[in-house]
Amino acid sequence: MKIIIVGAGIGGLAAAISLHEAGLTDVTVYERSAAIRGLGVGINLLPHAVRELTELGLADTIADLGVAPATLSYFNRHGQPIWSEPRGLAAGYHWPQLSVHRGRLQLALRDLAEARLAEPIRLGHRLIGVASNSDGSETARFSTDAGDVDATADLIIGADGIHSALRAARYPAEGAPPWSGLTLWRGVSRIPAFLDGRTMIMAGDGEQKFVAYPLSAADPTGRMLVNFIAERRVGGSGDADWNRAVDPAPIAELFRDWSFDWLDVPATIAAADEILEYPMVDRDPLPHWTFGRTTLLGDAAHAMYPNGSNGGSQAIIDARTLAFHLATADTIDEGLARYEAARRPRMTALLAGTRATGPERVMQLAHERAPHGFGDIDDIIPLSEREQIAADYKTAAGFLPTILNERPSLTPAR
Repeated sequence: MKIIIVGAGIGGLAAAISLHEAGLTDVTVYERSAAIRGLGVGINLLPHAVRELTELGLADTIADLGVAPATLSYFNRHGQPIWSEPRGLAAGYHWPQLSVHRGRLQLALRDLAEARLAEPIRLGHRLIGVASNSDGSETARFSTDAGDVDATADLIIGADGIHSALRAARYPAEGAPPWSGLTLWRGVSRIPAFLDGRTMIMAGDGEQKFVAYPLSAADPTGRMLVNFIAERRVGGSGDADWNRAVDPAPIAELFRDWSFDWLDVPATIAAADEILEYPMVDRDPLPHWTFGRTTLLGDAAHAMYPNGSNGGSQAIIDARTLAFHLATADTIDEGLARYEAARRPRMTALLAGTRATGPERVMQLAHERAPHGFGDIDDIIPLSEREQIAADYKTAAGFLPTILNERPSLTPAR
């Protein structure tokens, strides 16, 4: 089976490695960029994704890239605690949660793919069209600096992100991703360690929010590398340039009153060497991912808001699920049908959950019920309600500890 993967991001590279490990070795990855430079900021890999990376033999490599948070804590915009829960091994999972730099993760996956695949990654190839052939194969046309080139395969996988060319070819009237009205500013700072040095924090509500988590252990001076996301509802159309670098000072000013006993938010923002601005957008759910011998994966299939820190993790699970079903089904068509049946309904439900703020709903409820703060959180949101919100999201995202720990492996029998 000859397979083409469009896109060398986390999902595309994970798919290439997963297919190879499942015995489907005739795989070629095409990437529109001229180089894979490992850009971006932080990403959280939740235990269900770390399980898949572990079974691919990547656990030690990825663990060396970042840190394993032990706690996730939610606060209101006044710095008052709303809800905390253990994460990773501390929560009873068999696998940790890992916070890593997205670029370093991508480069690690690239290196592994290059080492295992027979064909090198084809850089500088931008997908401009696909065509089905009478024998059931598919032909992809790419634009390159040397002119257009065609490549034919038994299967084409679109892992080319939220602005997927393959998705656009199948849904040409879809248009741009819908904007939430929120703008995100992402950055990395080296600051004094906060709380226990292994806690991921989220503070705020649906109008303004700040997220931060360590990307390194504290150094001898007590400082550590921290990834942060500042978020605020703003005016405009949401058509801002992606990855646009902006001055940290005006963003820090938006959070000037958010100086807590345990974290100085404006100082964290101001300490960033660079801040990248993004409109907070997602994609509406699709009725089909698969057309003929083409299918979608990751953000190309189900781009969602970052509520719950789940986008990259779900792309890795897509990759492993697709490889498993292609390797175990009698035909390509059967494998694609099984993949879509396993993943699309779940991602449709999860996308709806992220639009309802996912597990961050506890912050919104605290704001609605006590906008000026509270004396006792139990009087505002009972413990049982907070526990239920957390459990519901884990169930929807597929990483409730008992479910994940007991789920059969996605590694096909060889």
